[in-house]
This record gives sequence, structure tokens and C-alpha cells, in this order.
Amino acid sequence: MSKDEVLIETYAASVNPLDIKVVEGKLKSVSNFKLPTTLGYDVSGIIIEKGENVPNFNIGDEVFSKVNRQGTFTEFVAVNQKLVSLKPKNTTFEEAASLPLVGLTAIQALKRGKLKSGESILIHAGSGGVGSFAIQYAKSIGAYVYTTTSSENVSWVKKLGADEVIDYKTVDYTAIVQDADMVLDTLGNEYTEEAFSVIKNGGKVITLVGPVDKETANRMKLNKITKLFLAFKRRKITKQIKQKSAFYNLVFMRANAKQLNEISELVESGTVKTKIDKVFPLKDTLNALLYVKKGRTKGKVVIKIK
Repeated sequence: MSKDEVLIETYAASVNPLDIKVVEGKLKSVSNFKLPTTLGYDVSGIIIEKGENVPNFNIGDEVFSKVNRQGTFTEFVAVNQKLVSLKPKNTTFEEAASLPLVGLTAIQALKRGKLKSGESILIHAGSGGVGSFAIQYAKSIGAYVYTTTSSENVSWVKKLGADEVIDYKTVDYTAIVQDADMVLDTLGNEYTEEAFSVIKNGGKVITLVGPVDKETANRMKLNKITKLFLAFKRRKITKQIKQKSAFYNLVFMRANAKQLNEISELVESGTVKTKIDKVFPLKDTLNALLYVKKGRTKGKVVIKIK
């Protein structure tokens, strides 16, 4: 443990689709981690040790964090103080662990798209972790929210505050959503391409899973061959961007303690509510991963460690 880190005794961690991608090797082109590796990016727990350069936390503080290097499916984890925040006072450790990655992703995506009060946004997969948080966050901004979900989740997603909940199993969402200011694409593939058909001219498509845009590729400092390959993969998207004079960006979420504080305030004020689908003990982590891989979760899946 370094002088700038705190040692957290892990009480809970949550499972994210990102963990599945690590297992399946789908991040090899953008990540340098070596296998074998411990999984997990979200953590909540209690600080039991701190480095000598950590003035703002005390032993015994209840905290939560999104770590930069995966490894929270464990009993203890050392985290840089800049990535840690006091957990919301009105949450359990399990609820707090469900928040960091999805909350930071939703906030950074909507901020990247500069969503404003009075604008309209389509948020795909409203019952998922990112989607459910993004709906609540967009409503707190004052946006008009469309969202898609499956038949069994329509009632619950409506309670999150979405203005129009579209059952994708029975309704073509592209016939309902027209001239939206923004689309938050959480699904990729054909949904990324279809996003351009529902935004207005000059609208914005913020994706979490679509092709890498030129700006993001430059920021990642990729080599020329990789950039050329990515440009070929997004050629259809590039054409649609020009046709709609649209803004398109792939968001890679970054750990941010200031925004964790914002999340904590939103939860403590009741503006954002947590939703846990299922809790697994640490010994059943594999089953938790397989459960998330099915893609049918309603809220977050959490691993209870203590």
C-alpha cells in the first residue's frame, strides 16, 4: 500500500458487464492488463489502514469507490484516496457497491452530451444498471426521457420517472422517438446505427459500446494501424454522422471522487434510488457472473463479501 492509498476491508462489490468482457477477452485491444487477474471494479467497505499522505479519511470511515485497476472481488483492496468517497449515509454496503461504475458512467455520458433541461433523450435498456441510473439523473436535469425495456420491466421503469417507456418486444421504438436531442446507446450493434434515425439534425449519439470515434482513438494514443482499423469499422457511422451533422462519441468512464460525491448527494436526497436485482456470496462469484451474462438483470447484481 502506497502513501496515497487507503486499505478498504471489502463489504460488498458489484458485477458489471465490463467484468464479462474481461473474462471473454474483449478488451485486449484497449487494455493492458495481464491474465490471470482478479475481477471487480466497484467496492464498498470500511477503511482499516491509510497512508501517511491521506488527510481526508479516517480509520473506520464507510466508503465506496470505482477502482482504476480491477480487483474488488476480494476481502481487502488498496485504493488511491483520489478515487474514494464516503458512501451515502442512507444506503447499505450492498446498495453503495451497486453505484460507482453505473453512476459515473451515466453522469459522464450525459455530461459529455451536454444534456440540458427541456431536451429529449432516448436511453436504451432502462432496467439495466446504467440505464436505470441515467433515467433518474436525466430527470433531475429536467430532460424528457424515452427509454426501452422488456415487457416485464415496464411498470418498474416507469416508477424511475421516464416520460415514455417503450416495450421493445411489442413496439418499434423508432416509430415513437423522433427528433431527439440525444441518444444514450448502451446496446451497440444495430442500435448504434439506428440512433441516427431518431435524433434531430445536429443531435448527439453518446455510446458506451459502439465503434471508437476518431477523437477517442486519438485520446487513447493508439497506433496508426489500429486507428485505420477502427476507422474502417465505423465507416457506416461516419457516413451517418455527416448526414445528420451529428456529434458522436464513445465514452470510457473514468474514476472520479468528485462525481462520486455527487452520486452520494443524489442518493441521500432521494433523487436517485438504488435497485439491486440479486445478491450472491463471494463463494458464488462465478454464478453471479453467469447471471449477469444473461443480460436480463433488473438493476444491479452484488457480491456480498462481509
